[in-house]
Amino acid sequence: MDMNSLPRHVAIILDGNGRWAKARGLGRSEGHRAGALAVREIVQYCREIGLKHLTLYTFSSENWSRPKTEVSALFSLLLEFLKAEVPRMLQQGISLKVFGDVEGLPLAVRTALKLAVKTTAKGGAMDLNLALNYGSRAEIVRAVRRIVADGVPADQISEETIASRLYTAGQPDPDLVIRTSGEQRLSNYLLYQIAYAELYFTPVAWPDFTPAEMAKALEAYQSRSRRFGKTQEQVDAESAGA
Repeated sequence: MDMNSLPRHVAIILDGNGRWAKARGLGRSEGHRAGALAVREIVQYCREIGLKHLTLYTFSSENWSRPKTEVSALFSLLLEFLKAEVPRMLQQGISLKVFGDVEGLPLAVRTALKLAVKTTAKGGAMDLNLALNYGSRAEIVRAVRRIVADGVPADQISEETIASRLYTAGQPDPDLVIRTSGEQRLSNYLLYQIAYAELYFTPVAWPDFTPAEMAKALEAYQSRSRRFGKTQEQVDAESAGA
């Protein structure tokens, strides 16, 4: 893997905790706990190799339809994660950010999240973005409402106008989207931002997605030619003139 050509921003859809647990005769909550350990390892690995922006899709706005006991267990794990990992983030210069409707989360969760975001705000080594109570279509609606509220004239609305009002404002768009556990769909995730992202799907369930698996995804990314709508000849010519 070429450490000099890492993507600037990687976004991951964490999938397969439940199936991982079922295959082992365990409850879904045990799968989520194993998934939380995988989060810790992947965040640590990404920080070590110098990745600047990492976004993890941890709880979508559609996940509220899951059993209440499972949702409650997920939020308990999140609180445990924040308590254990915020000190580590401070030491390593990791800035935590949240993408999604924080106010729609339980009081204890949103209180802990807001404190963690504030505590780690000065971390300049890496942005760790947690997509929580998040849906991309809702994010776009939110951005449009903010544009209207700001009184921006219709003829002055550009792609930059919209991008500046998304949760990712100030960060580069994801270069690479990874989804674990074999599913090959985007599930309402960062739809505006990933227009030209490379997609990587792996059958490996999230709890088994180790740093070695992350390295495979990054190597696959580096093997691709990103053309952004241009021909390969144009890309080659631009590279030769760089």
